[in-house]
Amino acid sequence: MERPHAPRPATLGHIAQAGLLFFILVAVAVQLLRGDLDWREAPLSFYLLDAYGHWLQAAYVVLAIALCVLGAGYYRALDARQRSAAPWLLFTAAGLGLCVTALAHSNLPGRAPTLEGFVHGVAAQAAFLCVTVAALLQSWRLRVDPRWRPRFASAFGLALAGFAAIWVDALWHGMPRGLEQRLVIALILAWLLLAASWLRRYRLA
Repeated sequence: MERPHAPRPATLGHIAQAGLLFFILVAVAVQLLRGDLDWREAPLSFYLLDAYGHWLQAAYVVLAIALCVLGAGYYRALDARQRSAAPWLLFTAAGLGLCVTALAHSNLPGRAPTLEGFVHGVAAQAAFLCVTVAALLQSWRLRVDPRWRPRFASAFGLALAGFAAIWVDALWHGMPRGLEQRLVIALILAWLLLAASWLRRYRLA
């Protein structure tokens, strides 16, 4: 039985979408303002440092909250007999990884590697892995709920593309580092925005 005062899935969808859009807006603005960095070569982590870095750090934290909220929304939206807490837990783990990524400075070219940079790198990769696996699992759960089954194919296909992209990014370096990373992020954000938009329109039966 649903708690009477718990936020409705549609409300959680609105919150998640707002958080995602805030992250995108800030990330794009910071990259435009940082003329000293080439976005095709510099990973997003470099924009967390120096000028406007605090804005991007805040956007990472907002994105982390959006992931947790999205996971909670889908947990509540699916039929109680079919839901699983695993995607929600993975979205939350991805959010924690994002927070660590935002606060721990990355290693920079030409400088000696640091423990903080190692932590940053591990947290960032963990966030990528957790969010893409969460998207896959959540998409897979849609197929068992008649209300969500029509959205399964598009959700799972996009989630699978994002999951494959993180491995291509890790194993193949045939394009500029920054551009390759942004393509991966774009796929992940596309799934998240699609999922949030569906949740916004959801109504409890």
